[in-house]
Amino acid sequence: MPEHKNADPRAIRSKKMLKQAVFSLLADNPEISQLTVRKIASRAELNRATFYLHYEDIHDLLRQIVHEIFADLSVNIEPLLQLKSGNEQEQLVTLLNYFYEHRKVFAVLVEHPGFKKHLSNLLKDTIERRREAKYGNSARKAASVDIVAASLLGIMMWWIKDGREYSAEYIAGQITLMYKREYV
Repeated sequence: MPEHKNADPRAIRSKKMLKQAVFSLLADNPEISQLTVRKIASRAELNRATFYLHYEDIHDLLRQIVHEIFADLSVNIEPLLQLKSGNEQEQLVTLLNYFYEHRKVFAVLVEHPGFKKHLSNLLKDTIERRREAKYGNSARKAASVDIVAASLLGIMMWWIKDGREYSAEYIAGQITLMYKREYV
């Protein structure tokens, strides 16, 4: 989520450093319960007072991080909903590139059940909206939205964790092949 135009550059920098510290700590140990304000501030090379200047507690920081991620995802998914706006393959590549660019964050946060459920719901909503826009009522004959969303989420998570040697273009092509006859 973009910062306000009048925001203090030091505050923006501090928040960015604190968020990067969280990602770094979670990459070392994905257990969110192991995060402490002291560890985050130390990793960010800031003091605890700076942390509390911007966030109420760790949950507030994590809530803001997740909110920003989903705001960005919504922006990146929106072109997929504009069926007549151009090449769907390119739009899928753009979305996959977003996932790849933020792969470390997604690899950690997707292990949290709430984040995974929210991400799955975003995919399901996107699939349903695309089906309705593209096929209307005949979309009801297609595979379950839950199954399609789960498989897409599984593909993307596998890719960012284990299949990084494949390009976004390749993965988009494979997804397109899998769902060529599917109402996605």
